[in-house]
Amino acid sequence: MQEVPKRIKRQVREWAGIAHDRDLRRALGELRGQFDLWERGEIDAFELNERVHRFHEDTSREIWKRYATTHLEPAVASAVATGVLHRAELPSELLQHISALIE
Repeated sequence: MQEVPKRIKRQVREWAGIAHDRDLRRALGELRGQFDLWERGEIDAFELNERVHRFHEDTSREIWKRYATTHLEPAVASAVATGVLHRAELPSELLQHISALIE
């Protein structure tokens, strides 16, 4: 197995951080919508609390697990495949490094 150059490892970590932030922001934006429903009186405080709890137990935990690893290439590839990261914004050598995982 070929050793991955340090610059590629650094890029993987950097872009995994960017993807993690974007993933979490997207999820928190959806959670923000639940607070909007509560503020308009469309759901009560108990229902909002339940939705926050589900967010923490499900969505937030899944995002955390995706990026809480020493093997971040699959997370970066998944972020590209789901549109969290765009191929055009990634350094070409990083994109080449993870291309097989994106498919």
